[in-house]
Amino acid sequence: MTTNPLVARIETSAAPIETLATLALEQHRVIPADRRAFLHLAQRETATPEAADFFAFLAEGEAMAGERLIAFAEACGVDEARLRTYEPLAGCQAYPAYVAWLALNADPTDVVAALTSNFAEWGGYCATIAGALREHYAFTEEACGFFDFFAEPAPELELRVTAAIRAGKVNESSVTTYSTMLKAYEASFWNTLGATP
Repeated sequence: MTTNPLVARIETSAAPIETLATLALEQHRVIPADRRAFLHLAQRETATPEAADFFAFLAEGEAMAGERLIAFAEACGVDEARLRTYEPLAGCQAYPAYVAWLALNADPTDVVAALTSNFAEWGGYCATIAGALREHYAFTEEACGFFDFFAEPAPELELRVTAAIRAGKVNESSVTTYSTMLKAYEASFWNTLGATP
């Protein structure tokens, strides 16, 4: 069982559908924000061609994930009216806000290293959620597509990560700081969701 309390609740069907709906609503803000941050990083003058390629690839992935998110939101009962009027939770939006800060202030190669340090954990959460949605919540394959997308192995991404890090100069101290902050903000995302009624 996962060590993430909310993901553990979803895994055992203890999380209410409304919590899943809030997850969908928050991700509707996170995905486009991260995509814009990645596009900015790809265009930074200090980005090596390899780092630019990595961030462009990530931005494309975010666009694809955003398309898959629609079916998940609909399965949770989220409609267009609720999307328009939803007020996001600060604890959930701290992560994309920090990604945007990194896009403006950090060396792109360091951001590559920091972001990817947490990809495996995020992918594991998504795999667990996708399985639970099928087994306990009777969601369709299409409705699980958002989580399947992030749970699947991405060898192309790994190749781009390796190329970007080799092409640049990594500041290990900065990467440690950025990684620690990203992990804390991701924990804030899940903890905030878990505290919703």
